[in-house]
Amino acid sequence: MKFSEFFLTLFILQAIFLHPSIHAAPKNSNLFREYIGAEFNNVRFTDVPINPNVEFHFILSFGIDYTTSSSPSPTNGKFNIFWDSDNLGPSQVSSIKSDHSNVKVALSLGGDSVGNGYASFNPSSVDSWVSNAVSSLTDIIQKYNLDGIDIDYEHFSADPDTFAECIGQLIKTLKGNGVISFASIAPFDDDQVQSHYLALWKSYGQLIDYVNFQFYAYDQGTTVSQFIKYFEEQSSNYAGGKVLPSFISDGSGGLSPDDGFFTACNRLKSQQQLHGIFVWSADDSKAKGFRYEKQSQALLAIPH
Repeated sequence: MKFSEFFLTLFILQAIFLHPSIHAAPKNSNLFREYIGAEFNNVRFTDVPINPNVEFHFILSFGIDYTTSSSPSPTNGKFNIFWDSDNLGPSQVSSIKSDHSNVKVALSLGGDSVGNGYASFNPSSVDSWVSNAVSSLTDIIQKYNLDGIDIDYEHFSADPDTFAECIGQLIKTLKGNGVISFASIAPFDDDQVQSHYLALWKSYGQLIDYVNFQFYAYDQGTTVSQFIKYFEEQSSNYAGGKVLPSFISDGSGGLSPDDGFFTACNRLKSQQQLHGIFVWSADDSKAKGFRYEKQSQALLAIPH
């Protein structure tokens, strides 16, 4: 090998192994994730069927940095509990994890609304928001014995770079402190939403384990071919990330299980691109007997 070729090879190897924004190419996974607790309809962890041959994540919805008063207002990173904690409390978390070794429980932050208004991301400053968020979330996560966080802000009173720094530093600190073992984001196809999450991905994508892309935010009646196209687009946007296909239990948007969702998932699986499945939400699925949760997990449990 020539001297110049040696240094070129060394440079390429350094770029591969040291550059923080390069992700390993993900492959099929048996990960199943489901949001739970936002609609206060008494759904419990034990209501949801859990296949022992999948990795199962419950995602509590939501923790929000707003006051819990009748007219909620932003608290600059001081998070409060806005999910059905009567049915989904610390003892229930410990119990479901004890009974099922394949279960982990995460907390989703933000969401669409709080009280009668939007739940907006509204920090006073990066440093103060991160400090408050790390402190308040550490308390909640440790009290509830949680494993990870999910970022689901959908409305913003801050620019994309501020969002990226706040959320990126939050994830970095919680992981560095050993408080959480994984983190995900939950964007959807909206210009403002995407501008914020793509800024976060650009700066801190190496710290984000899963992309819970809300494919059900696309139009109701989405076809299999359209779904595959959307999946490819978002996999390109979040390059190297584990983008998860998704459906909404009430069938109000996207590609529904009755109209080909599992056909699309099988196609992705054949291409080594099925990184898991997530569902919004257990609250709505309860009335349907969790039929599609069973079907999703059965598909994921087949050796890949």
